[in-house]
Amino acid sequence: MTVPAARPLPVIPTRTADGAGVVLLVEDDSGDAVLVEEYLNDTELPVSLTWVQTFDAARDYLTGRTPDCVLLDLHLPDASGIGAVEEMQSLCPDAAVIVLTGLDETRAGLEAVAAGAQDYLPKARVTPELLDRAIRYALHRKNTERAAARLRENELRAQENARLERGLLPAPLLRSTTVVSSTCYLPGRKNALLGGDFLDIVETPDGLLHAVIGDVSGHGPDAAALGVCLRITWRSLVLGGHRGTELLGLMEQVLVAERSAAEMFATCATVVLDAARHRATVTLAGHDEPLLISPTEATRLVPARHGMALGMLPGSASWHPTECSMPPRATLLMHTDGLVEGHTDSDQRLGTDGLIRIIEEGRHLPPPALINHLTGTARSLDGGRHTDDLAVLVLSWNG
Repeated sequence: MTVPAARPLPVIPTRTADGAGVVLLVEDDSGDAVLVEEYLNDTELPVSLTWVQTFDAARDYLTGRTPDCVLLDLHLPDASGIGAVEEMQSLCPDAAVIVLTGLDETRAGLEAVAAGAQDYLPKARVTPELLDRAIRYALHRKNTERAAARLRENELRAQENARLERGLLPAPLLRSTTVVSSTCYLPGRKNALLGGDFLDIVETPDGLLHAVIGDVSGHGPDAAALGVCLRITWRSLVLGGHRGTELLGLMEQVLVAERSAAEMFATCATVVLDAARHRATVTLAGHDEPLLISPTEATRLVPARHGMALGMLPGSASWHPTECSMPPRATLLMHTDGLVEGHTDSDQRLGTDGLIRIIEEGRHLPPPALINHLTGTARSLDGGRHTDDLAVLVLSWNG
């Protein structure tokens, strides 16, 4: 095989079947390249070989491509030694790298393996059997490394979710035994980080129970961090005696100061429950109304006036606390839109009406089981088509 010097990127396909792996050979010596091609043809490896003669040509080839394996000569015109191995690792971290060395370069080969290569082969001792085994073992070890890396990522994600959950789902400050609270938060996708949904419950010394549920726009760590910030701000303001529209105005100031992008906003709903007097005050900032589940009536929305979401028009929004009567025995359910924006079997949005139907099917269940029923049924109907987080807060009292 002769390769003209004017063709820096000759391609030598050794296998053309669908699913064949790709081996990139970075070798400036055409005679050594011919031997590698012949050795590969004598193996049963289902691969195609691409040969480049310089490291610069390898950089060009690897733009947008990742081969399964790279056979890298340690002595190229434009790169050599451990530096070449390290740069190749950075160019294609998912490829298994095998370095090609001279007979007296055992130390260089070992240093290359220490730098991240999967193996080294002295050129003069390569045989089809040795090349076959080296490539198979290198691919196996690389796959094992990737699996271990994914496991570490999943462990880190689980730890991060636990930290975020403690911030977004705190222990309620609830002393009374008259009202029982239940909460739930589920990320939008399996193994995903929690987003910006938040909720909290605080009972103040006057016997009133305060609850909030909210949803920061967007997903990811920025939304989650802002959700935690707003949740802590709300709790601090409630304990400090702030109420109603003043409280929401202060929360909006914090949101504007802490958000990472000017377009970020948050919806929220707050409830102040006076269970002894069967009264509740509901304030909505771009959020859905709570649902009232009564043992004697059909489930319905709590009538409340809507106000603008926090951060949409900072300093210009208005909110309207709505006072309403509550039954002596009832359950109040607050949720974020991730619970109602999923689909049904007919590919329509579940919506509030669909959620009420699911509630009616499980209205006899205690609050924790009711939450499991709601979230499980909604996600089963959706079948993974909707990927938003969802949060649910339930307050139950028995007069």
